[in-house]
Amino acid sequence: MSKHIYIYSPSSAIRDKAAFRRGVARLKALGYEVEVDETALTVHQRFAGDDATRLAAIGRAAASGADIALIARGGYGLTRILDAIPYKAVAKAIGRGTEFVGLSDFTALQCALLAKTGAVTWAGPAVGEDFGAEGGADDIMEACFDDLASGQGEGTGWRMPVRDAGLKVRPVHGATLWGGNLCVLASLLGTPYFPAVEKGVLFIEDTNEHPYRIERMLDQLRMAGVLARQRAIVFGQFTGMRKVPGYDRGFGFDTVVDRLRATLKVPVLTGLPFGHVPTKVLLPVGAKVELAAEGRDVFMVWGHRHGDHDHDHGYAH
Repeated sequence: MSKHIYIYSPSSAIRDKAAFRRGVARLKALGYEVEVDETALTVHQRFAGDDATRLAAIGRAAASGADIALIARGGYGLTRILDAIPYKAVAKAIGRGTEFVGLSDFTALQCALLAKTGAVTWAGPAVGEDFGAEGGADDIMEACFDDLASGQGEGTGWRMPVRDAGLKVRPVHGATLWGGNLCVLASLLGTPYFPAVEKGVLFIEDTNEHPYRIERMLDQLRMAGVLARQRAIVFGQFTGMRKVPGYDRGFGFDTVVDRLRATLKVPVLTGLPFGHVPTKVLLPVGAKVELAAEGRDVFMVWGHRHGDHDHDHGYAH
């Protein structure tokens, strides 16, 4: 039986309708049964419908009974409605087997849901920019998505950049994986929607942010005591970074990472294939993970879902 995917728009309006149509067509071609929410293409100001419309769409996604509820795109709009999201209904849907998947602005809903209910969601693709990519969808992303749909995904692995070859990382056991988009995450600090995760593995990514802005957001989390309470900080992909020519004078992403390492006792890993990039893995936000590194190779496993851990872990991709 083919897996049922429910597509809805909780954030920004879809600007690239061609990419959205390609994404829906690609999912169908992969054998999924695709249902598109009635307001997925609605436009109100910069949003996919006004706040009430988008809240209702989240409610329909939760009530859909789908195997996967997938966002059409990110953008901006979820932080505006965090006070009104039906968290219990969404958590119940997850308990019944609907996996909520998305990234970017979706970080707000993922963090709020984790803070309010402890429910696990997935950091992963969106319809338009991923499945509807002009040059075709990324193979690794599709394989990881298929792993989730078929219940096979048990972990991921990647190689850190050469400059991190000498990094020593103690293995981490049973730590909560959490995080997402750095800008969205920082904006939730001090609210009831910021997860109080102790001894977790925090992963972060962002796009179109200047290195000094990335550092400032990291410092906000560091000075609030969030970073020191983790077992590891994992950098995903930071894309579209713009340095000021002749002014930044060598101050760049590596500078930000090096300074963070100098100010934190917690290991800071880099190179996670996740963010606003075609090749992205799917990550269970709120799940317990094991993390180990050998040289440049990093392995992160979460075993079978719903806490059914066994010791025969396969490394996905």
